[in-house]
Amino acid sequence: MTDNTSTPGTTNTSESGEDYRSSEGLRALLHRLHSAGRGAWEQDPVAGELMAFAAEKYAALAHKHRLDPWEAASAAFDVMRTKAARTAEDPWAVVTHAVRITCIAEERGQGLLCSTHQARRPRYSVFHDPERLSDRENPLDDYHPAFQVTDPHDGDGHDSEVERDGAEPTSATAAVEDAITLLVLLGWPAETARTAVEHVCGALTRVGNRHTAYETLRRDKHARALLDLSGRTWAVLLRALLGSPLPELAATGAGRGMLLRLLIGETLPVLLRDDDLVLTLSLAAPGTNTRGTDTSRGAR
Repeated sequence: MTDNTSTPGTTNTSESGEDYRSSEGLRALLHRLHSAGRGAWEQDPVAGELMAFAAEKYAALAHKHRLDPWEAASAAFDVMRTKAARTAEDPWAVVTHAVRITCIAEERGQGLLCSTHQARRPRYSVFHDPERLSDRENPLDDYHPAFQVTDPHDGDGHDSEVERDGAEPTSATAAVEDAITLLVLLGWPAETARTAVEHVCGALTRVGNRHTAYETLRRDKHARALLDLSGRTWAVLLRALLGSPLPELAATGAGRGMLLRLLIGETLPVLLRDDDLVLTLSLAAPGTNTRGTDTSRGAR
């Protein structure tokens, strides 16, 4: 909100009589400082008062994102010098919006161990913060499939079981890479496919249940916006990766999903022979015009 209120014990004007707390006063001050040329922000006493006021105004926002108030004031200073702030109908609204975005990027950058500039970009902000293996109550290697390896032994019947089943279980990492490869083969952009599959796998790892992960991700509009996917494409991708939650499809390929099918030993050639899966993912690929086409059969 940009209501023009002042704190108890303060006036609405500076010592020079300029009311920068209002939108009109801030616009007039920004125009004057811009017209004064180089050094105006450094030498003008009202500019110093304005920055102190900005630090106080955005202190709560900075604290929410674990930042110092003067970091928020610095973000306000950057946007106040732009033409957009000087010519805006409500300059304080423009400044507040820019400061909020900068605070979010600063916090994400600290969590992702990257620069603020990188944290603003969806290709980086889509990932979760790094975690130490020791940060969890249950060690990650106790339950994550990527850390579970079983060596075959002579005479334990392992080879005969593999021959009977016709496929050998795949590691989680290989399954993820195969899922990405399948999407790329079906017309999905490589970067979008990798980011989407890794995001889904990250959510699945945290939740630990495919159906719960599906319901959580289905409502994750933020991730869908970062990936720039339509609602229909996002729903089709989730069903293809995690499987349909319908009980009657639990034992079918549509109910298991690509990730589980790859983990239990099905290969890329096998999945590519699944006509429903191939057709559904091909029609749902970003940029594909599917108007008038019914793709619900393969996405069930």
